[in-house]
Amino acid sequence: MAKYLLLKHYRGGPDRTDYGNVPMEDWTPEEISAHLAFMDHVADTLRERGEYVEGRALSPDGTFVRYDGEGRPPVTDGPFAETKDLIAGWMVIDVESVERAHEAAAFLSSAPGPGGEPIREWIEVRPFLEAPSVTE
Repeated sequence: MAKYLLLKHYRGGPDRTDYGNVPMEDWTPEEISAHLAFMDHVADTLRERGEYVEGRALSPDGTFVRYDGEGRPPVTDGPFAETKDLIAGWMVIDVESVERAHEAAAFLSSAPGPGGEPIREWIEVRPFLEAPSVTE
């Protein structure tokens, strides 16, 4: 088994001619409810298979913080591309193969959007790094 991070992006990925032109804030309440219910369905399906680890939707609020020596850390809200503009949420799965991770990502990508049509959003699939084994 290997763990993968499935990243849902607000925008990004190749060929964004699909739902990317209709931001979620322009969807009807029913379309948003159907989309969120589908996300729960995906998680439940993966849970039944023993593959779901965890997942969360992210708030659009956020800031950048860094260590800058002693005292108050600098905090900024731009002007660069920020994850709050890019990442809508994530899911961690633990699956047998990268092919299975791709299948799960495609299932997640089929979530309904405006008009109930699959949004076909690009899901970024990232494997977790495994710590190298240490032999004594």
